[in-house]
Amino acid sequence: MTTQHKFPEPIQFLDLGAQRARMGNSLEDAVLGAVRDGKYILGPQVDELEKKLCAWTGANHSITCANGTDAIGLILMAKKVGQGDAVFVPAFTFVATAEVVTWRGATPFFVDVLPDSFNLDPDSLQMAIKNAKDKGLTPKGVIAVDLFGLPADYSTIQKIADDNGLWVIADGAQSFGASAYGKKVGNMAMATTTSFFPAKPLGCFGDGGAIFTNDGDLDVELRSLRFHGKGEDKYDNIRIGLNSRLDTIQAAILLEKLKIFQEEIDSRQKVAARYSHALADLATTPQVPQNVQSVWAQYTIILPDESIRAPLINFCKDAGVPTMVYYPIPLAEQKAYSKYPSVEGGTSVSDTLAKTVLSLPMHPYLKEDVQDYIIEIVRNGLQTLCESMASRKQATT
Repeated sequence: MTTQHKFPEPIQFLDLGAQRARMGNSLEDAVLGAVRDGKYILGPQVDELEKKLCAWTGANHSITCANGTDAIGLILMAKKVGQGDAVFVPAFTFVATAEVVTWRGATPFFVDVLPDSFNLDPDSLQMAIKNAKDKGLTPKGVIAVDLFGLPADYSTIQKIADDNGLWVIADGAQSFGASAYGKKVGNMAMATTTSFFPAKPLGCFGDGGAIFTNDGDLDVELRSLRFHGKGEDKYDNIRIGLNSRLDTIQAAILLEKLKIFQEEIDSRQKVAARYSHALADLATTPQVPQNVQSVWAQYTIILPDESIRAPLINFCKDAGVPTMVYYPIPLAEQKAYSKYPSVEGGTSVSDTLAKTVLSLPMHPYLKEDVQDYIIEIVRNGLQTLCESMASRKQATT
């Protein structure tokens, strides 16, 4: 299987350079302004950003921090999670979601995901809570991940949590900017976390994160915990905390990027719609429920058979089309996490997705001719490989 041509310019999986060019001198001016101000830690730009993030999400409180992983960890600290506690996390996501639970000496309990949304399966969660109790663990909370930019089913997840006396954290590292049923990510759970890692829908030029909540007491405690557990001042330490503050320069960058964020979200919607229209007959394309909007951190298809993923990746690579696999190993199968429990019956959907998903280039600056080329290459590869697979199956019957 060979390709006949390549696109004349390198295709970027994520093009931060194009974003930087779109913003012109405003980005450099904002950074230089923060440098000249000389208030490098919790400067005025941090406070301004937190206010604007509240306005964007509708949440009462926004607490910035050093990264999205710390954002979850700070909440677990505030909730006094510890040894003997179970926190339920999806098996199909990035490792950070489970990692923070182990920091506290608690048990990450792996739950399966839904095959259409890639998000936490409520039925699997219900079973996992029962399993945890049977194992002598104390169920404490749920961390639901909005994978690839699509909000999880928080109304159903929250009801299960309420019935069992649990709190819910929305891990919105990939979904900041998305919405569901009239609410934006940041205002759907007790607390929501996000990441400003450069590759995220709203990213800075380093690490950064934030927590959103409507709980005033939690807001006060989180602000203390992110600053070494300080009280009235930094030499009055009333809690054991962390050093997890967002740099002023990164806040300045995010303030500028927030100005064009809605425009970028709208562009992502158009790219995703074109992909789905062109590829739905050959692969399973992402499903977005009515009254829900994904922010398309990734555009991920499910291939009809795991055997075609490796050759399709190579076919695309030869044609100059970059692809990625998020995520090739479910958390329950990761070496460092294999000792932790999973829901009874296992996480079969997560296992299958890990073998069959493939993510295509996705960013707001993907021009239509580049989209057309990507679609052409992916379609050609899928058609050829599926026909070959069908021929092999027919020959063996």
